[in-house]
Amino acid sequence: MYEHFIIFIRSISAFITLLLITRILGKQTLSNMNFHEFVTAVILGAIGANFAFNEKIEVTHLLISLIVFTGTSYVLAKLLIRNRKLRKWTEGTPTVLIEDGKILEENLKKNNLTLDSMNQLLRQKDIFDIGEVGHAFLELNGRLSVMKKDMHRNVTLKDLQLKASAHKPVPIELIMDGQILVGNLENNHISSDWLHKELKVIGKTVQEVFYAVKGSNGQLYVDFFKDGIKHPVDIE
Repeated sequence: MYEHFIIFIRSISAFITLLLITRILGKQTLSNMNFHEFVTAVILGAIGANFAFNEKIEVTHLLISLIVFTGTSYVLAKLLIRNRKLRKWTEGTPTVLIEDGKILEENLKKNNLTLDSMNQLLRQKDIFDIGEVGHAFLELNGRLSVMKKDMHRNVTLKDLQLKASAHKPVPIELIMDGQILVGNLENNHISSDWLHKELKVIGKTVQEVFYAVKGSNGQLYVDFFKDGIKHPVDIE
């Protein structure tokens, strides 16, 4: 009877501990897991299970392990926010599976995807005809993001007022974390002079820009480190 009571107390303690750890690590852990978050979740789950049921392992040893892995994951998450190179090394980058309506077979192989798997992902996006797809990207969390061809996109009020162009390019990331993505500029034949000129018009420098994208319409979308929002909206 005493042993049952001990397991009950340890199970409750393990649940509360993992709940607190999840709160510390943030909402990202619950939604779009990347590689290091997945590894952390698996390890913490194993430690939590031992915490609850394995009486042979001392509680202090399990608590030390939980603290170490929680701290490591927390510090790494903060470093990834500030360092894009480290972020690319640990998380990788999205993979293009379909470009201009053409399937990139080599990219499918690199990600161990079959045509059946890709079609399943497309059906989950309510796309049953692959001919509707202009571009498809396999995201870091394993989900598929799809950009349909113009003729298959949902009509908006703006579309009713403007003529659809014959071809809309994929949006191009130009600045991230205050650093120019030189490779994206060169690969898409965009001059750095044009980028600096656009920023000069709005009175900003590259170092002030958190994220900048050249959209399908050719216009530059810019988000700054200092947004000037005094009371950001949050859902409680």
